[in-house]
Amino acid sequence: MFPLKKIFSTIFKSNVKKLHTSSSLYDAVIIDGNKIAKDIKEELKSDINAWVNTGNKRPKLVAILVGENPASQTYVQRKMKSASYVGIESYSIRLGENTSQQTLLENINSLNEDPSVDGIIVQLPLPKGLNEKEVCQAISPKKDVDGFHLENIGNLTLDNKGIIPATALGVKELIVRSNIETFGKHAVVIGRSKHVGLPIALLLHADGNGATRGLDMTTTICHIHTPPEQLKQMTKLADLVVVATGIPGLITQEMIKPGACVIDVGINRIKDKNSDKHILVGDVDYENVKKVAGYITPVPGGVGPMTVTMLLKNTFSVAMKNLNQERHLENIASEIR
Repeated sequence: MFPLKKIFSTIFKSNVKKLHTSSSLYDAVIIDGNKIAKDIKEELKSDINAWVNTGNKRPKLVAILVGENPASQTYVQRKMKSASYVGIESYSIRLGENTSQQTLLENINSLNEDPSVDGIIVQLPLPKGLNEKEVCQAISPKKDVDGFHLENIGNLTLDNKGIIPATALGVKELIVRSNIETFGKHAVVIGRSKHVGLPIALLLHADGNGATRGLDMTTTICHIHTPPEQLKQMTKLADLVVVATGIPGLITQEMIKPGACVIDVGINRIKDKNSDKHILVGDVDYENVKKVAGYITPVPGGVGPMTVTMLLKNTFSVAMKNLNQERHLENIASEIR
């Protein structure tokens, strides 16, 4: 017979070996945001063509760009190009760096009152001196396809019908279309911004039978001031980690439970040590985390394309809703006559 001490030692070493190699069992599935976005755009293109062919007005999206921020200019061009591809009429209004708050609000109000315009976006960030919160609230909630207006955020909070912020909706679509199990699972969202982190957390947490068709997850919200050890404790328990902080490499391999899904919303421009060129990276140490994660999004090519696509989907949804309201009002007027 073997001594108990030797038996326990053998079992312990065996378990350590299993724990050590368990992470290597996962070769993360790369969630291809470009492909999923392309699939959704093809669906949208087909739906919009059918919509227009039955005699309905083509949806229209207008973007306001203030200043000369190169990244913002690129984002707006990409949105306009994607809108054109799916069959949404679009154009952009460009205002100078020194545009006043009043002038910007007047442009927004003009679009609010234009019945031909279905969706309005103001590209963020705005130049210094402009009040971003006031600008977001100035857009009619019915045309706020970014989903930033307090009425739309409030509807999301209460699980009512409304326009869901595009990035949050994009994250949800990535998860759903990748067939990732969410019911009753634990999600950790790192980032509490009112436009990204909070809406994502609300959508993950919401009842799947509710108006927003949430993902029924138990959701924890952390942020950049969560102490590192506490953050690690949280993420190690998570089946799904979504990070949106703007801190390159914040999420490392030892913070992730083997097999978990990692969604990286961060977009950071840094200098590559090897080439000395600037590259885009996320908030996740991608090369190492993908060795332990079950699913992971790359940067670029993950959440970014989905945000643009969901903006277009929101625009088409608004156009359909507007037409239904117009017809309802026409029916009421007809009955009165």
